[in-house]
Amino acid sequence: MNGSKSPGLAGFGILKNTTCPTEKKISVFFSIIFMTVGILSNSLAIAILLKAYQRFRQKSKASFLLLASGLVVTDLFGHLINGAIAVFVYASDKDWIRFNQSNILCTIFGICMVFFGLCPLFLGSVMAVERCIGVTKPIFHSTKMTSKHVKMMLTMVCLFAVLIALLPILRFRAYQIQASRTWCFYKTENVEDWEDRFYLLLFSCLGLLALAISFLCNAVTGITLLRVKFKSQQRQGRSHHFEMIIQLLAIMCVSCICWSPFLVTMARIGINESRSKETCETILFALRMATWNQILDPWVYILLRKAVLKNLYKITRGCCGVHIINLHMWELSSIKNSLKVAAISESPVSSKQINLQPLGSTGQ
Repeated sequence: MNGSKSPGLAGFGILKNTTCPTEKKISVFFSIIFMTVGILSNSLAIAILLKAYQRFRQKSKASFLLLASGLVVTDLFGHLINGAIAVFVYASDKDWIRFNQSNILCTIFGICMVFFGLCPLFLGSVMAVERCIGVTKPIFHSTKMTSKHVKMMLTMVCLFAVLIALLPILRFRAYQIQASRTWCFYKTENVEDWEDRFYLLLFSCLGLLALAISFLCNAVTGITLLRVKFKSQQRQGRSHHFEMIIQLLAIMCVSCICWSPFLVTMARIGINESRSKETCETILFALRMATWNQILDPWVYILLRKAVLKNLYKITRGCCGVHIINLHMWELSSIKNSLKVAAISESPVSSKQINLQPLGSTGQ
């Protein structure tokens, strides 16, 4: 059936030719396991981030923690909504004609798949940009990147993701039940219309662009921190930066590994049109890879926290017997650290004077 002409029945056209059968019991079991693990992981990460945010409410780290909390909350609701719909579909033996006569459930499922897919990718790139500004322009960051501005950025990112998800509906294009009959998304079978290709390419290009921005900003941040470290003999004052950079790098790696197969697959389908060679099994595997992103994201904040990193440092130092970094560097305030980094990175000539200032003040 033609999805562009009859939105109410558009999702049922694919049911005539199912080429990707899935075993019901195994699928339901894994869906429940993934949803449960994802909800518990994200809930634990939210508790950790909220506790950290209360401690750093007035410091430069607060903006990063606020964005990270938004990312984890988005992942949590993604597991709740998408997981619940997927379990219901499997439990109903994927009989869409029986429980989706008006195509409402498929439409909601498709909107949620697009929104909860793009929103974490956007937030990851915004976090990378925020940390890049915090390291390269810390004075500007401390004065302009307030909690109010960060909340506005979070709202804008979510609204933009909602707009992308609602775009087919606004254009009277219904989301399609996919060949496996387990999820809904843009049309991926016999894609011939330019608008259907546009949605696939828009989704994949925005996702890949978010990953590219994250990579570029993290690279700039890492290089800046290394340059500051080599310019100054003071090793203190950058622990909070390194902690957040480690977390950002982990998020970027997880997102690239999990999302790249799905984004590339959607782009190939959109480019190759009806000549695409992507099979249902390939698409389903790529989708499951993307689902793991929402499970692994919270563990970045659970495992790569300052306390855990300090313990890992102690264990590593004990095993190697080498003194690498003084542990007192973890105790300095974030605002003081940012100002030191700003003075060193923005005024190389005056860095010696800044280094001598504490020596003069200690005698007073």
